[in-house]
Amino acid sequence: MATATAPPTPPTQRRFTVDEYERMAEAGVLPEDENVELLDGRIYRMSPIGSRHAACIRRLNQFFQVRLQSQALVSVQHPVRLDEASEPEPDLTLLAPQKDDYSTHHPGPDDVFLLVEVADTSLDFDRETKGPLYARAGISEYWVIALDDEQVHVFRDPERKQFETHKTYGLADEIAVATLSTLDPVPVKQILGA
Repeated sequence: MATATAPPTPPTQRRFTVDEYERMAEAGVLPEDENVELLDGRIYRMSPIGSRHAACIRRLNQFFQVRLQSQALVSVQHPVRLDEASEPEPDLTLLAPQKDDYSTHHPGPDDVFLLVEVADTSLDFDRETKGPLYARAGISEYWVIALDDEQVHVFRDPERKQFETHKTYGLADEIAVATLSTLDPVPVKQILGA
């Protein structure tokens, strides 16, 4: 008697949901000191934050804290839940204010005015991997600060998996946050500490 066997199938990749990812962190599978992010179901180990990177985040934080007052909440390196398979921790996010400061849930795409990543070693990754995820989630404005190039890439108008508008700003430029029209433009020189 012959036994039927299923045809061989190639290996497939197992992706994780945000809920599974958070349970792994709670259980200690992902150590607290390990800098990881869940992007499109995949867990990525991120590069350690260098001093230039950290200084840029501090300058941005200070700039926005002083000017925003109650217009937006400044969130530094905290999770944003894009969908069921992505929960990045952007370097800086400007969020719609909530009375509970998001104590019951992580903010989602509809809560985000601006999302910023600082790139010293991750420029291609921030543009080519994170950018499409942010566009697909409907993040209205995304900045990538390219430290080595002394430039800020501004992405707006998300459409499916890409941003329709991409503009690059240099040291002599100022950038207006499109979603917060009352906010003063941000001088690129000040962001970069130049």
